[in-house]
Amino acid sequence: MGLEDDPFDHRVTKDGTVLVSRGGRLVVTVAGARAARLVALLGRDPAIDQELLARVTGNYRRGNEKRGHRP
Repeated sequence: MGLEDDPFDHRVTKDGTVLVSRGGRLVVTVAGARAARLVALLGRDPAIDQELLARVTGNYRRGNEKRGHRP
């Protein structure tokens, strides 16, 4: 299941905190300077928004994960 099938959602509170959820469940809360940088980057392109939200949640493949061994 990818980001297209199960996208992240976000909400910015009055105090600038970003609440990131997926599948209706809160995944992470981002606050302070990190939230301000995130808000500044969001809203330009939905695909990029999904990548940014995945990165802040830690749910992002960086390409350096070990792969399982197939006999």
